Amino acid sequence: MSIKDKEMAQSMYASMFRIRRFEEEVFEFYKRGLMPGLAHLYIGEEAVAVGACAAIRKDDYIGSTHRGHGHLVARGADVKRMMAEILGKKTGYCQGKGGSMHIMDMSLGILGANGIVGGGIPIATGAGYSCKYRGTDQVVLCFFGDGASNEGTFHESINMAAAWDLPVVYIIENNHYGITVDIDRVTKEHDLAKRAVGYGIDGYTIDGNDVEKVYDTVSKAVAKARSGGGPSIVECKTYRQHGHNGGDPGNYRKEGELEYWKSRDPLKLFREAGYLSGEEIAAIEAEVEQEIQEACKFAVDSPYPDESDLMKGIFCE
Repeated sequence: MSIKDKEMAQSMYASMFRIRRFEEEVFEFYKRGLMPGLAHLYIGEEAVAVGACAAIRKDDYIGSTHRGHGHLVARGADVKRMMAEILGKKTGYCQGKGGSMHIMDMSLGILGANGIVGGGIPIATGAGYSCKYRGTDQVVLCFFGDGASNEGTFHESINMAAAWDLPVVYIIENNHYGITVDIDRVTKEHDLAKRAVGYGIDGYTIDGNDVEKVYDTVSKAVAKARSGGGPSIVECKTYRQHGHNGGDPGNYRKEGELEYWKSRDPLKLFREAGYLSGEEIAAIEAEVEQEIQEACKFAVDSPYPDESDLMKGIFCE
């Protein structure tokens, strides 16, 4: 498949740059004390979300994580409503009650970000069961990290999905750290997609900073799932350039590690690959920058929820 044309290249770069600038502004709000809670930034991992979401249809689903802003932006979520939600404003996706880790939009097939490590995996698996039960050809992308791959929900969900041939693509964003713990310290086998063998399904370990490789591999897994071939695991080796959250300085990193991964920054690799000219890159960045600044202004200017809204939206009516 690969990046098929100029329009796709422009769309992919715009989406990656949009995630980057969105997260940079989130971090600024966090440092200024304007954001309730913690900021789990997606900076450095943009190619995973963008490449994967480019491989699915509008009526498909995605399951996200506590580090989910990138998934939502790549899926087409409104950055104004996202930023407003992160600042706890009434104009946000959850009227300011969900915050950074709980944004969802069912109109885009976004099943919701999840503050519980591994908590989104059974939700996405259930959505896959729903697709099969209803007889549709929809597919679910389930994003989670290397840390979540050691949770029981991972193994139980994939066992079920494999046994019932559910249309789910499990995407491990292996950014090498579960909070502050290096994945090498807690797993014997460091290529996590090899676990697929135990469930009798396909598994792929790829360069998660190469958006084209992510797109090609996820497209293959999606095609299999859509045709009734069951689930796959796609492990994307990538790196989070910030700490676990905004207050984590990352002092546990090995010497030279961050510099190495910054040299393999997904946006940098994309620009160097020559998909777009320098003028095209600059035009995209200028347009996205304006969009992000408008989102920031919208969020800052929006009102906080009123006290009368406190008990609204808690129970199904």
